Amino acid sequence: MVIPAEALADSVDIDFEEVEEHWNVYRLSDGTKLKVKLILRGVKRLPQYEPDGTPVYVINSMNVVRAVEVPSDIKAKPKKSPMPPV
Repeated sequence: MVIPAEALADSVDIDFEEVEEHWNVYRLSDGTKLKVKLILRGVKRLPQYEPDGTPVYVINSMNVVRAVEVPSDIKAKPKKSPMPPV
């Protein structure tokens, strides 16, 4: 979702530190285990508030996704790398 620049006009950049980051693990119907983690890249506090008085925050994040335990019958054949190992 793209937030219009005018919505961020009076926002404040907020510093943060990583306290905990966990992987969410999912079992797909094809037997694959999927691991997903959200990585926080930036935080802005808007000059808006929820009805209970809590400030509204906007985050910049990325998702890291790893497919593990993929059943061999759904894997493609490995391709030759265009960059051979040195």
